[in-house]
Amino acid sequence: MSDLVRAGLERLAARLGGEGARLADLQRLSGGASMETWAFAVEGERGRQDLILRRRSAPMDPGEGRSVSLATEAALIVAAHGAGAPVAELVHLAAPDDGLGEAHITRRVSGETLGRKIVSDPRFEAVRPRLARQCGEILAQIHSAAPPPALKTVDALEELARYEEAYRKSGAQRPILELAFQHLKKHAPPPMAPVLLHGDFRNGNLMIDPDQGVVAVLDWELSHCGDPAEDLGWICVNSWRFGRADRPVGGFGDYQDLLDGYRAAGGADIPLSRLRYWQALGSLKWGVMCLMMYASYASGAESSVERPMIGRRVSETEIDLVTLLEKGL
Repeated sequence: MSDLVRAGLERLAARLGGEGARLADLQRLSGGASMETWAFAVEGERGRQDLILRRRSAPMDPGEGRSVSLATEAALIVAAHGAGAPVAELVHLAAPDDGLGEAHITRRVSGETLGRKIVSDPRFEAVRPRLARQCGEILAQIHSAAPPPALKTVDALEELARYEEAYRKSGAQRPILELAFQHLKKHAPPPMAPVLLHGDFRNGNLMIDPDQGVVAVLDWELSHCGDPAEDLGWICVNSWRFGRADRPVGGFGDYQDLLDGYRAAGGADIPLSRLRYWQALGSLKWGVMCLMMYASYASGAESSVERPMIGRRVSETEIDLVTLLEKGL
């Protein structure tokens, strides 16, 4: 596979870097069952460009899950960039004759993505107080962008139905999850006009610079349209706080800073109660995902020990849900 990628990028080097440009420092960063990420550079008459290749190594089943195609992901990056949101700028969307398959290339952005470091490393101490407001401002920018054609629209009740179906199929019997499903169905907020959502906006999918703060929003594959409070609530799920439960926004900030930043950048006036509803729904979704991770290992479908390790975290989501339901939604 590395030979295929190298050959494709060598063919693209002149287009990306000018005549005589060459490929340098090709390195695979990560790769799952269907997606790969590669870092590389192009050196030529335009200087050195540090770039990232994201490519699908196995065909996507359009009826499975919520992941969008890499062409749609590229369109999302362009739309978000046009709205002023910080992104890893799109450089090239692969064509069939590039020999890379379904892929796109973006500029490489420097910073930290590891959530635990962002909430605890002294290097980020000065910027942490600004991050929650920045996140609110960035979400307002993303939500103002025009979504690409055919992007799915989902509301709270549809999301609950989808995850309850997965929960029932798992055969699990978890009283707290049962209670959460019933409570959230009963107390779903009235619909709002749908906006473009990132879909996985959280600490871990943000590139953070110790001086500038958020310099790029990453991983657009779960984008869809829906309630703006969905993105605002997701970054507040306790699982993305990395041990800093006292800082509800990503482990680094407070609700009010997030909401103030959102409004100041042109976002709607979202009540805290609506955000917390989606936070609870996010904790419930993650709890079901944890159950599914464990089930995939227990059935033998997956052999990675990461699956049962994540599966154990369902108990964390149950604690979160008890806390949120006690406070009233």
